[in-house]
Amino acid sequence: MADTFRGLVLRQQEKSVQADFQNLTLDDLPDGDVLVRVRWSTLNYKDGMILNGLGRLVRQYPHVPGVDFAGEVISSDDPRYAPGDQVILTGWRVGEAHWGGYAQYARIKADWLVPMPDGLDGAHAMAIGTAGFTSMLAVMALEEQGVSPDQDGEILVTGAAGGVGSVAVGLLSNLGYRVAASTGRADTHDYLRSLGAHSILDRSELSEASKPLLSERWLGAVDSVGSTTLAHVLSEMKYYGVVAACGLAGGPDLPATVLPFLLRGVRLIGIDSVMCPYEKRVTAWKRLTQELPMDQLDAVTTKVGLRDILPWGEKILKGQVRGRLLIDVQDC
Repeated sequence: MADTFRGLVLRQQEKSVQADFQNLTLDDLPDGDVLVRVRWSTLNYKDGMILNGLGRLVRQYPHVPGVDFAGEVISSDDPRYAPGDQVILTGWRVGEAHWGGYAQYARIKADWLVPMPDGLDGAHAMAIGTAGFTSMLAVMALEEQGVSPDQDGEILVTGAAGGVGSVAVGLLSNLGYRVAASTGRADTHDYLRSLGAHSILDRSELSEASKPLLSERWLGAVDSVGSTTLAHVLSEMKYYGVVAACGLAGGPDLPATVLPFLLRGVRLIGIDSVMCPYEKRVTAWKRLTQELPMDQLDAVTTKVGLRDILPWGEKILKGQVRGRLLIDVQDC
């Protein structure tokens, strides 16, 4: 193991955040039970915010961002993990309150890790990443609420060309649901159909404020947009429809009324991937391995070196990243 390794370090300068690639040592890493050689990471919307100093997600600098990673255990003080084990980390505010995956080594609490499932490797795990993991939790929530592929109706996915949306479309269609994909980019229509979308609608149909109740349209929904889009979706749900809310790309507000809940029995389920319990994490990763076609995942994944990540952080905030971004952390 080298005496030094490379990482992306954020520093606060007055009201802005500066990002620089630096040489680090193991002594620079925060406390933890397990030392991991990070091989792969990814880029989520939250990463884009952190890289650009938005949302006050990071409170202490200097800081290494990257909210998820996959790699190999180098040493462990916890008996659950041994050198050579392949592991995944998502959530637990890593990359926000704790140094994350945009460095070639990370020291982490053992409780935050998940063993790599059989049949999955680190590259595919991070092509899935937090976004895909969140999508699986949303699909599981729909299932737990009784939404099944044999029911009459479509499942709407908003922000369908993004990371969460792309995996959600692929998962739902592979499980036999009829999927309606909402996007604001006409150039992604063929891409969404290749993932299994049955129908496509322009996001402008959902982005404007609506009446409290509109004609029934959706059996279920996976929403990563929030704000007026989520309010509009709620107004169009079928009786006893279920919405899994897992993002706020359009804003954190919800300009809606209680009428969909009271008059149609609509259920709004919040999806939290950050503090998700260990057992549910293991189940979700196992199902992703089994139910998300890896060739389909490869087709929606772009690979870049960590050295090239900064422009992508700006692109994801502008809605210019399609599908999933896989980061080669050793390319730094």
